[in-house]
Amino acid sequence: MTKRIAAFGEVVMRLQVPGVELLSQANTLNYSFSGTGVNVASALARLGHTGFLVSTIPDNALGDAAIANLHKLGIDLSYIYRSGEYIRMYFLENGFGVRPSRVTNSSRQETSFNIAPEATYDFVDIARNIDVVHFCGITLAVNESIRNYMKTFARAVKKNSGTVVFDCNYRPLLWSSQGGYEKAKLHYEEMLELADIVMMNEQDAMFVLGMNTKKEEREAQLKDLIPVVANRYNISVIAGTHRYINNDNTHSLRGFLFKNQTFTFSSVITFSVYDRIGAGDAYTSGIIHGELTGFAPEKTVAFATAAGMLAHTIVGDTPISSERDILRAMTETVGDVER
Repeated sequence: MTKRIAAFGEVVMRLQVPGVELLSQANTLNYSFSGTGVNVASALARLGHTGFLVSTIPDNALGDAAIANLHKLGIDLSYIYRSGEYIRMYFLENGFGVRPSRVTNSSRQETSFNIAPEATYDFVDIARNIDVVHFCGITLAVNESIRNYMKTFARAVKKNSGTVVFDCNYRPLLWSSQGGYEKAKLHYEEMLELADIVMMNEQDAMFVLGMNTKKEEREAQLKDLIPVVANRYNISVIAGTHRYINNDNTHSLRGFLFKNQTFTFSSVITFSVYDRIGAGDAYTSGIIHGELTGFAPEKTVAFATAAGMLAHTIVGDTPISSERDILRAMTETVGDVER
């Protein structure tokens, strides 16, 4: 069954250095538009749902370019608002060998999304017209106004019996000037109390929520802490991944899902990485799709992990794989050219 899914978040302009040059070497940059909300709304639209983005973008040529890109991604723009002059940008340098990729963010304080006045969004009306809303911890880190919008929107969706998805996505650099974990904890707890589906792992529980465990291995820590989080905040589903970076620069990924007091794990899959950014949003979208479609937990977590793997092989932040692509990746090995 297809659903109407809204993602609340900022549109971000990605400025990428061609090839594997450093920013200091390059003379040109390639641009595209993304952001967690963009990625999730687009990915779920590709999977057959209606994906809305709730956001504010500049009312100028830069905003026009963003709108054109969002159209191509299949996102419904009914809840896109236009005001202000600025959009957040980040610069991407591709890694090579032992040198990792590097992201350099521009200032986000005066962007159209971050200074949009409260009257911009009619959250009550939007909540009546959607089934699911997605929020991200990156957005939670912006400022007090945005945090209040997220909580207001989530409460409106809950009041209309909708589903609230919250991806913890804690970014230390975004909270460093705001009090770090201590400041973030209160806001994370409020979002967790409103959420039905949560994306997190044991590190979020330990560092953001300040929980303790005597276990030392990651999986043991996960099994010790995640059930406590689910019970404490009355969360129906908690999902996430464990990632391992291998000596040959391949990555290995294992997904997990905690539902009905039971853990379900995917197989460990190993793959080469072309573009890592946005892969977590692909995994999140796979979990949402599996839950909304009624997949068994085993299929949901395998589907989401395959979606995350495929996102590593595609240039750009935004997942573009169809359900057929992902289902095929779950069952087939790498082959020759499709003709």
